[in-house]
Amino acid sequence: MISQPSFLYRTSVASLISLIALCILWEVWLAPYKPGGSIFVLKVLPLLLPIRGILQKNIYTMQWSSMLIMFYFMEGVVRAMSDTDLISRYLAGAEITLSILFFISSIYYVRPFKILAKAAKKTAPEHISQ
Repeated sequence: MISQPSFLYRTSVASLISLIALCILWEVWLAPYKPGGSIFVLKVLPLLLPIRGILQKNIYTMQWSSMLIMFYFMEGVVRAMSDTDLISRYLAGAEITLSILFFISSIYYVRPFKILAKAAKKTAPEHISQ
């Protein structure tokens, strides 16, 4: 049986890497804003910042990257509603799906660690005062 934290972690990593690949392919080859590729491919750079920390299972990185991913969710919603190209709308739907998948899996992966940290913080003053 697959343990839940392991599954959530792998889902987070897979969705982030897939989102990076999607953004590159979208803006360079599949449906670029301008023919021949566009400078919008640079939107992938912020997604590269948390890769190292996420691969090292850094809880803090998982937390802040789950907030960063919301910008990609917003961009996907805007482009799904405003782009006239059907392919671009489908890609925006994929961006929305991957960003939600990353957000949910990373939040639920971090949750047990946050609960343990809160419990440790509550018991810490008791040991100090004794």
